[in-house]
Amino acid sequence: MKTRITELLGTRYPIVQGGMQNVGYAELAAAVSNAGGLGVITGLTQPTPEDLAKEIARCQQMTDQPFGVNLTLLPTIKPVPYDEYVQVIVDAGVKIVETAGRSPEPFMATFNQHGIKVIHKCTSVRHALKAEKLGCSAVSVDGFECAGHPGEDDVTNLVLLPAAARVLKIPMLASGGIGTGVQMAACLALGADGINMGTRFMATKEAPIHDNIKRAIVAASERDTALVYRPLRNTARVYKNKVAEQVNEIEREAGKDMKFELIRDMVAGTKGKVALSEGDIDHGIWTSGMVQGLIDSIPSCEELIQDIIGECQSTVRERLNALMA
Repeated sequence: MKTRITELLGTRYPIVQGGMQNVGYAELAAAVSNAGGLGVITGLTQPTPEDLAKEIARCQQMTDQPFGVNLTLLPTIKPVPYDEYVQVIVDAGVKIVETAGRSPEPFMATFNQHGIKVIHKCTSVRHALKAEKLGCSAVSVDGFECAGHPGEDDVTNLVLLPAAARVLKIPMLASGGIGTGVQMAACLALGADGINMGTRFMATKEAPIHDNIKRAIVAASERDTALVYRPLRNTARVYKNKVAEQVNEIEREAGKDMKFELIRDMVAGTKGKVALSEGDIDHGIWTSGMVQGLIDSIPSCEELIQDIIGECQSTVRERLNALMA
C-alpha cells in the first residue's frame, strides 16, 4: 500500500505505532517495523539518555526496518535533559522522530541538520499548521477519542481529520480511536495518508506489558475510559479503574479549588508503571483509548497489521465500490 506516508517513512504500510509511556520498548517497536509498519520507541520511558541509547541499539539488533523515537515535550516535576536525549537520537542514526506535547521548534534545527524526519502529534488544526510552518515532515492529528492527552478542544476525528486535510500540504496521519481496517479506510477517505495506533498495539503478543492489562483492554467497552485532570486543563484519557474514579471524585468535590497536589500521589507515574508491568489493574493510572471497545483479540503485530490492511482493502473494494454500481 503506497501513500505519502509510506514514501516518507520507507515502510510497507502506512501504519505507525504511537509512542506510549512504559509500553514503547524495543520489543514492540521492532515487531511493528518487521510487520511493515513504523515501530516507535518511547524516549522518556528510558530514565536517562544513556538508557535510551541502549534501547535504540537493542531495537537495531531486532530489526533492519525503519523505526522512530518518540520525544514528548511536556512540563515535568523533574526537569528532563531534552538536549541530551536529542543528541542520543542523532548519534544513533535514527531518522524518524515523533514529537508530542509542546512545540518541537527548539530542536528542529538539529533534526533538520541531520536529516531526521519529524512527525508532530497535534490535537487541533491550528497546531498542525504551526508544525507544518516549523518544517515538520508530517503531522499526526489526534482526535478526542485518543488515549493520553487529547487537548482541550474536544473535537473528534470525523470533523478534525477533514478539517486538517483541507489546509495541510504535508502528509497527515490519523490518530486516536483507531484499531480496525474499516476505520483505516474511513481515515483515508477523510484525507489521511495513514494511521497511528497506540491502544491497539498494547493488546498484542509483543507488547511488553502484563497479560492482565491486555485482557482488561479486550474486556472493556468504549465507555470504560475516564477523563482526568480536566479542571487543570491538562486532560488525559485513561482506563477507568478504581484510581481514575477516585481522581474524578476528588476533582468534582474540589471544584474551582482543584490543585494537582490533591491527587499527586495517586497518579504518580511509578504506580502506573507497576500496574502495566505487574498486572495490578487498579494500582495506578494507565492510558487506554475509546477504541478498546473495538478490541476483541490479542494477535501478534504481524497478524494485526495484515488483518487491518486486508480489512481496509476489502472495505474499499467490496463495500464502497459496490455503492458506485
